[in-house]
Amino acid sequence: MLGVSALPVPVVVLVSGSGTLLQALLDACEDPAYGVRVAAVGADRPGTLGEQRAVRSGVPTFVVAPGAHADRAAWDAALAAEIARHAPQLVVSAGFMRILGEQVLAGPPVVNTHPALLPSFPGAHGVRDALAHGVAVTGTTCHLVDAGVDTGPIIAQRAVAVADDDTEASLHERIKVQEREMLVDVVGRMARHGHRLDGRRVRLLG
Repeated sequence: MLGVSALPVPVVVLVSGSGTLLQALLDACEDPAYGVRVAAVGADRPGTLGEQRAVRSGVPTFVVAPGAHADRAAWDAALAAEIARHAPQLVVSAGFMRILGEQVLAGPPVVNTHPALLPSFPGAHGVRDALAHGVAVTGTTCHLVDAGVDTGPIIAQRAVAVADDDTEASLHERIKVQEREMLVDVVGRMARHGHRLDGRRVRLLG
């Protein structure tokens, strides 16, 4: 359980790509009332746009590339050590396209978003799979990360209707709008008020 802490709460954000989710968090953090400070941004490869966004905002960055380590366990240990160095109370996987191992998951809670209504359409192609299945409604899910692929306890979800002429790209863009808003809301509430886990139910406090 993440309890109420002195504000602002330090958060480490992990990115793999353009960092639009990260940017939404950085923008929210400009308001002192939001209660969150991005303590560091970590990436799995150098030169990502997400890393560049962090640098422009004056946020420390680090890179832990899987190829620089002997195996997945060694990479996981190195990533856990880098995260711990910044002493976060919460970790946010913001488009981080890696499965986290037991050492990272043994640390602070990790929050992730997924562009589908879990448990439907997990994995890397949630938007494409939902569209191919012919659903009328899809959306986005915010969940706690566990050892599986998009199997962790659900924190929040937002629905997005599928239009008749939607492509994967057009649908994903509308999902991303909801995804950013949802992540900002969830991270802020968890930081300001904490959360409690009852079985698979995540209770946001306050």
